[in-house]
Amino acid sequence: MQVTAYAKINLALHVRRRREDGYHELETLFAFVDAGDVLSASSAAQDSVQVVGEFAGGLDDPFDNLVAKALGKLPRAEGLAITLEKNLPVAAGLGGGSADAGAVFRIVRERHGLPEDWHARATALGADVPACVESRTCIGRGTGTELEPADNCLAGTPVLLVNPRVPLSTGPVFKAWDGVDRGTMSEGDARTIALEGRNDLEVPAIELCPAIAEVLAAMRGTSPFLARMSGSGATCFALFDDVTARDEAAARMAADRPGWWQMRGKLR
Repeated sequence: MQVTAYAKINLALHVRRRREDGYHELETLFAFVDAGDVLSASSAAQDSVQVVGEFAGGLDDPFDNLVAKALGKLPRAEGLAITLEKNLPVAAGLGGGSADAGAVFRIVRERHGLPEDWHARATALGADVPACVESRTCIGRGTGTELEPADNCLAGTPVLLVNPRVPLSTGPVFKAWDGVDRGTMSEGDARTIALEGRNDLEVPAIELCPAIAEVLAAMRGTSPFLARMSGSGATCFALFDDVTARDEAAARMAADRPGWWQMRGKLR
């Protein structure tokens, strides 16, 4: 069985306040690209995880691998041997580890079904994991785990992801947020929320990783209808009206910045 761990992007990410528990109150519009890591699973006597692919080296700690942790959250009558092809950069604002965990939940759901408390089990692994289980456009509130349905009017939209190949951990970016509540997300369809929204972590992320500003400037120079940083960075996304415009932008950026990582896809 083979499944894709779809790359997560935040079309809007509004940070409202710091909570007493140390987390932050968020409003976000999750969307997912039809490309990402790939998990292959087969029955086995016991669970195991093998990591291959371009970014396999970023997951060299077996105790910090969300695929293994997700397997541990979902007891079954049989083991699963999973090979993870790591195509997404690590610490990149794409929810790569969360997407991998979400894919494990889908694998187990297909083979055995999920327990009724699957959402709580997913939440225990990370704030993005519940959204990544379904990997569909949705609104997240609270720490991002309180999910609400959103329309899917952006499905099929061509998207380009670009990362300067600089890892950026989430914790320092949230810590550098200035604490100013800049207001709630708009209401309406997904396109309206995205266009009228913002990413409140963009400024602190750029302070920690100035290359993000270069990526955004280069993306906006290709005339997308929206370019923004995803999550806590450093990956940025650009949305285009058609595939030709996206592909021309990708080719131009690859020529100008051959060292940057990029991935093309469409929103699911």
